[in-house]
Amino acid sequence: MKAELVMVGSELLLGETIDTNATFLAGELAALGIDVHFKTTVGDNWFRLMHVLSQALVRADVVITGGGLGPTMDDLTREAAAGVFGRDLALDEQAMADLERFFEQRGRAMTRNNRKQAYLPEDAKAIPNDWGTAPGFILEDNGRCLISLPGVPREMRGMFSATVAPYLAKRRGEGSVILSRSLHFSGIGESAMEDAVKDILLTQTNPTVAPYASLGTVKLRITAKAASRQLCENLIEPMEEQLIARLKPHFFGRDGISLEEALGKELRQQNATVALAESCTGGLIGHRLTNVSGSSDYFLAGFVTYSNEAKEAILNVPQALLLEHGAVSEPVAKAMAEGARLVGSTTWGLAVTGIAGPNGGSDAKPVGTVHLAAAGPDGTYHERHLFRGAREQIKDRTATAALDLLRRCLSH
Repeated sequence: MKAELVMVGSELLLGETIDTNATFLAGELAALGIDVHFKTTVGDNWFRLMHVLSQALVRADVVITGGGLGPTMDDLTREAAAGVFGRDLALDEQAMADLERFFEQRGRAMTRNNRKQAYLPEDAKAIPNDWGTAPGFILEDNGRCLISLPGVPREMRGMFSATVAPYLAKRRGEGSVILSRSLHFSGIGESAMEDAVKDILLTQTNPTVAPYASLGTVKLRITAKAASRQLCENLIEPMEEQLIARLKPHFFGRDGISLEEALGKELRQQNATVALAESCTGGLIGHRLTNVSGSSDYFLAGFVTYSNEAKEAILNVPQALLLEHGAVSEPVAKAMAEGARLVGSTTWGLAVTGIAGPNGGSDAKPVGTVHLAAAGPDGTYHERHLFRGAREQIKDRTATAALDLLRRCLSH
């Protein structure tokens, strides 16, 4: 079964709203074994929406729309759907009763335009909305199927899970399941990762393997299609083992795990603790570590020592090192890490110092120059990086590289 997504709303095209609905729907459809071949975003315009829906209904077995079911004049999905199928809009008595009850329970008067939401294309089956006012609907005609859901994420997700998913599973009948697993890697670029598994990528069939990159980390997504979830697992597992074996030093986890979660897990397993000394990242590493619940088990202290004076006073970095080498240097990074470990009374000290830009660079130390250091029981490790990008990107890359350095130190 093939599906197509049509996300409706001018706010999506203007960049005012991030489209999380399409991501959710694509994942849910994949879990049901339904392929999504196209996804279109269209503004609040009746003619353009009619055109997009007409195309989608030719290409797909099921078209799912998100948005445009509200009470205002620019909510046009109902009207466009009725037009594509050659239907009129008709009052759905149950939908109207649900609307009236919604407002009555909240002690609010239902305005005249809210009544619009109870008018659905003729012969459409209403999808109850227990989370808001706009009912969705399912419209079938000569093998074509259109499912319309509201754009509010909480409402759309609840309605999909409660009504649409069971409907689609029944409509699909006995078929296949699509299952994906993501393997996450750090300390390696996308091109180097791809080169390490190039032969696998060139010969993939089922499961398929696809590389993806983000700021400082990369992943390989394995996707299998089979008659059941267990059969998908059986296809994925040997491929997963093969890929991890190729890239083991860089592998830190599966699916939704973050680098900071993986690092926290390793710290906890080793009964180790860490203190941070941050300069150019301004507390970003501490922010990421404390985004993980239970991080107080291993993250004991963080020092944002932005100035040379703070590095001396808080971390006991010798003034002579700062004068001779400058704040952005290997000796200072090491001294910061060792100072954080000593002052924080922790197993490890992790430090970063660098030039995030856009100003402050030189020929010897251009913008993006970063020194990292991790001080532990068996010595102090150092890395120098030269990151590209805007200030925020350099800070993000620095934080990721620092977390990865400590992860690798712990795995030695």
